[in-house]
Amino acid sequence: MTVKTQFPYDKEYVTTFSEKNNEPSWMKSLRLRAFDLAHDLNMPEPDKTNIRRWNFTNFELGAEGSTISSLQELPEQLTDFVDQENVPANIQIQQNGTISFSALSEDLKEKGVIFTDIFTAMQEHSDIVEKYFMTDGVSIDEHRLTALHAAYLNGGVFVYVPKGVKVEEPIQAIFWQEDNTSALFNHVLIVAEKDSELTFVENYVSHNTEEETVSNVVAEVFAHDDAKVSYGSVDNFAAGTTSYINRRGVADERATIDWALGQMNDGNTVSENVTHLVGQFSVTNARSVTAGRGKQSQNFTSVTHHHGKDSDGQILQRGVLRDKTTSIFNAIGKIEHGATRANAEQESRVLMLSGDARGDANPILLIDEDDVTAGHAASVGRVDEFQMYYLQSRGITKDEAERLIILGFLEPVVNELPIASIQKQLRTLIERKIY
Repeated sequence: MTVKTQFPYDKEYVTTFSEKNNEPSWMKSLRLRAFDLAHDLNMPEPDKTNIRRWNFTNFELGAEGSTISSLQELPEQLTDFVDQENVPANIQIQQNGTISFSALSEDLKEKGVIFTDIFTAMQEHSDIVEKYFMTDGVSIDEHRLTALHAAYLNGGVFVYVPKGVKVEEPIQAIFWQEDNTSALFNHVLIVAEKDSELTFVENYVSHNTEEETVSNVVAEVFAHDDAKVSYGSVDNFAAGTTSYINRRGVADERATIDWALGQMNDGNTVSENVTHLVGQFSVTNARSVTAGRGKQSQNFTSVTHHHGKDSDGQILQRGVLRDKTTSIFNAIGKIEHGATRANAEQESRVLMLSGDARGDANPILLIDEDDVTAGHAASVGRVDEFQMYYLQSRGITKDEAERLIILGFLEPVVNELPIASIQKQLRTLIERKIY
């Protein structure tokens, strides 16, 4: 006898939600098909991490947010995420999936840049969104969590940069899971046309230390020929949020997608970052940093998938673990047959600050072509005693010496975040989690 998987919200809810948001028929159909698929698809199986007992189905939907008229009215919980000295001209803040504040410079509007919430994008730019939304990036039928993402989607943004347009000032999105029990099914869709440039930064925030809920996040980035996308993110979900985060990029000829990810969640987290290097001379630099504490379990997988000739994929992972944290770091370079002269390099390093912490760094190269270059490095260890001795011999206290070593260990990733204020924010979060 087959037991049907039950979810907290039924097909009628999905239909009603879609109609309430005036979604086009294609999106409504996609939601309903995804809901049906979710019942039969298996959960993802991240390497060396069993997530079957993690909470991905105990949540509520329907919480709404409030609006503010200017960034001077920013809630106290978000002040660290907005540069008050250099107020961003291009920013959107969503509270529980509802637009709280949105701004885009007149200059970018005149150049045809689109920066709007995902529901408005479906209504006003339906053809473009339909072309890219969960088609060539993340598919609804990959596993149960991608299907649930499409079915329950309740927030996100759409960014479109026309051909030849260089967006010089960063575009920032803040997703605030303010309600302690409401789930976030958030989608970021970025399309950079030929010879365009964009810097995008996002922040995820929640405060539920005891109440349980879910974040199911998908980001899709499409960089067409000669385009360059710099994508920075700081994830800061609280201990009560179980997170599935899937960020995926597709780079065409001579396109570049750079990732700088600060993964500071306190709850159980499974995170995927995959870049498909489709075109010749396509490039990606995937840098990620995490700090783990408490009893949380984490699984981070970064993949460069080489299809195009002369493609270059670089992975750099750094993690610092304390208490009873368990973290898996997978770095995978996959070179397909025909991707001649491709280069796949990866480095994963984990620093453990307690005897109960467990870290595992797994460099993996999967190569189906002869004329390529590839390399990997991995290490799991503790704070270097010789470095500690040297610093203390210069009059630095033990705690301060350890702090300096840890910050220096993580700096290669932190320094790559594209906004100085976000770098500062990430450093603050790192220190808050470690000390």
